[in-house]
Amino acid sequence: MVIRNKIELFTDGACKGNPGLGGWGVLIINSKILNELKGIQQQTTNNRMELIAVIKGLKSIQESADIEITTDSMYVNNGINQWIDNWKNNGWKTAAKKPVKNKDLWQELDELVQNYSIKWIWVKGHSGHPGNERADQLANEAIEEFQNKNNTLTI
Repeated sequence: MVIRNKIELFTDGACKGNPGLGGWGVLIINSKILNELKGIQQQTTNNRMELIAVIKGLKSIQESADIEITTDSMYVNNGINQWIDNWKNNGWKTAAKKPVKNKDLWQELDELVQNYSIKWIWVKGHSGHPGNERADQLANEAIEEFQNKNNTLTI
């Protein structure tokens, strides 16, 4: 019996305006080792940031592991657990026959999840969950750091 490592990802996205400047954050816990990732995109949406956080977190994993992904995004949780199979079967169209929003990211995520055993966990946002709160802080820090850097005048 092979014992696999357990890796926990706590992911979140944030946006100042929707669309607007967006940030994503990931807290990774792997055998008591903490790693944090964050980044920004301009002219994006909150849902894109939520998806990118999960994608960046999964791309950072370089080993075979059992993964738990905790998100406060019902969009991500429902999309990956309930909607994606129908979207694929319908040619990436919704039940209303409209194109799936963020299709590029959903396709990338769909490809990534095939490589892992993943347990998806949804938590209410801003409810005091430590991992989710830290991921939220990382996403917002990324935005603030970008704003501060770009509002600094050099003389």
